[in-house]
Amino acid sequence: MKQLYVTSEIGELKKVLLHRPGGEIENLTPKWLSQLLFDDIPWLDLAQKEHDAFADTFRNNGVEVLYLTDLVAESLDADNLIKDKFLNQFISEASVTSDTLSEKLYEYLKSFKSTKEMISSTMAGIRKKDLPEFEKRTLSDHIRDYPFVTDPMPNLYFTRDPFSIINNGVAISNMFSKTRSRETIYGEYIFKYHPIYGDPDIPKFYNRDMIPTIEGGDILVLSDEVLAIGVSQRTHPAAIEKLAKNIFYNYKTNYQVVLAFDIPKYRAFMHLDTIITQVDYCKFLIHHDVKNVLKAYEIRRNPSKKNKLNVKPINGALDKILSKYLGGPITLIPCGGEDSVAADREQWNDGANTVVIRPGEVIVYQRNHITNDLLKKHGIKIHAIPSSELSRGRGGPRCMSMPFIRDDIKRQV
Repeated sequence: MKQLYVTSEIGELKKVLLHRPGGEIENLTPKWLSQLLFDDIPWLDLAQKEHDAFADTFRNNGVEVLYLTDLVAESLDADNLIKDKFLNQFISEASVTSDTLSEKLYEYLKSFKSTKEMISSTMAGIRKKDLPEFEKRTLSDHIRDYPFVTDPMPNLYFTRDPFSIINNGVAISNMFSKTRSRETIYGEYIFKYHPIYGDPDIPKFYNRDMIPTIEGGDILVLSDEVLAIGVSQRTHPAAIEKLAKNIFYNYKTNYQVVLAFDIPKYRAFMHLDTIITQVDYCKFLIHHDVKNVLKAYEIRRNPSKKNKLNVKPINGALDKILSKYLGGPITLIPCGGEDSVAADREQWNDGANTVVIRPGEVIVYQRNHITNDLLKKHGIKIHAIPSSELSRGRGGPRCMSMPFIRDDIKRQV
């Protein structure tokens, strides 16, 4: 059985990766919210209950649920040298500038008897008070009123962004914000060292050390021949070209075209999947503000120059563009309906962000009742999950899930 295989957004989901919110959420404070890319502080206890309901929805529909902390711990437990390598890399990338503090941090992390608990600590953020015998030594210690030795990673429950499964390979992101850059360390170790998912021969369509930034929420796998990628605040056009060259030239794939969609560059539209997600063979959920204004570009192989690309603008409405490349008529379902107030509210609450269990069957946030009613009217079966706390992080069901295996779709549009 293939361990990584995703050739569509809608094929029946078999295996998915999640991260249950943990101590990193309780390390959010009003003073540091903006730095950590949050608008509010979720209540952890209820956020975990909501996330458990999310995971149970997958399980109740025959989907195997994997957890990020488990996979990282299993990757490091294979070899003490790998664990040491991880610790040194984590400390280095956490920008710990004091040699003495680095040593104390290393000793603290090594003191955990459970690798999983140690991993959870790296995710939660390590406070100065957590380190035995911490004392102010450096100028920074005396001047900066900052409680952490290493920053918390509260965005980790959005497992869609640090890496993306494309076909039988992976694109490990280079994240736009320094706050999220360390999240991709975990993917690096999983796909190198995990006893099941680690393999040097796994195609790496993108690597975290490549300079242009790209994030998984901007990548939609429309088929085994068509990718759609958003040019957002967080995904640079040059990164899309690098990924395209890899799937066209450096690895054996069926991909014929990458569609680049230039989306508005502000927080409500942070990724392509916050304004459009596929819900069935011929149906897409979309925010009404962008259906007629998205600029689209076609990227293909250059037939006469190897490792070069042909890029050309695409004119026309979004449904016509999707119809052309997917081979049939497309229905666009407006998130929040046609009422601009409801549409803006429900898009902000991730009404356009759904994850498909199987064609025509999706997980949605319960709170977006107008969008959910519209989906049902269009023949879509919905599983509505509670989200009063999860939604405070500005991400929906697709943002919170990374499919590892989907069945091939039985028919195209």
